[in-house]
Amino acid sequence: MNLVQLLQVSWDQGLLVALSVGLAALIRAFTGFGFAMLVVPAFSFFLLPRDAVVLSAVLALLLGLLSYRSWWRLFPAAPAGPMVTGSVIGTAVGVWFLASLSVNEFQLWIGISVVIASAVLSRFNPSERPASAPVSLTTGVASGLMNGAFAIPGPPVILYVVATISDPVKSRAFLMMFFWCSSLVSLVMFGVAGLITPKPFQLLWIALPAMWLGNRIGNWAFARFAGAAYRPFVVGLCIVIGLSISLKALFWS
Repeated sequence: MNLVQLLQVSWDQGLLVALSVGLAALIRAFTGFGFAMLVVPAFSFFLLPRDAVVLSAVLALLLGLLSYRSWWRLFPAAPAGPMVTGSVIGTAVGVWFLASLSVNEFQLWIGISVVIASAVLSRFNPSERPASAPVSLTTGVASGLMNGAFAIPGPPVILYVVATISDPVKSRAFLMMFFWCSSLVSLVMFGVAGLITPKPFQLLWIALPAMWLGNRIGNWAFARFAGAAYRPFVVGLCIVIGLSISLKALFWS
């Protein structure tokens, strides 16, 4: 009996998990963001909403631990506290929203939010300007709402980082730090809400090797090709995924 059969996972499901996680880990290692924006829409094609967000959060938590040397002590500390605090508040509200969604509603909201966030992101260019604690706190709350509802905390924080941190190393490190904290917060909230089932952990053992490989390739790519060239590719890919999942929810439910 092979691993896929032992875990009661179909071959096509196992392949989709491996491909989506590997690609998302590569993009995240190269840019500091994009992991949840890629894997959650992909997972929503074949997993229940609660299983999709829990699996994404577990993977993000492990990925942050796996790559801690890439972000530890490299990010600006001043905005981190207010933003993480805001994330806790927003995530609690977002989890309540998640519990009320059907599969089709989840897919539609995921698709729309990813497309809008990607379109807005495409209009911003990195710059360096100070941000106040209230702005950091508000950004954290907005991110937490998306984190709790969809396990996609990225868009508000990405816009914040693009608007305030121009150094690619610091911006990448800040995003990695925050998304690791967000995954920890969301898993605690999901557990309290009773949304955790065995299914994500069955798929975890298929996803881990793909995540490790994608992370290694992405780190190598960042060290060699760091710069802004990745942004059009990531934004375009997220828009395509968001549109596809929205169309599925509307016309192929």
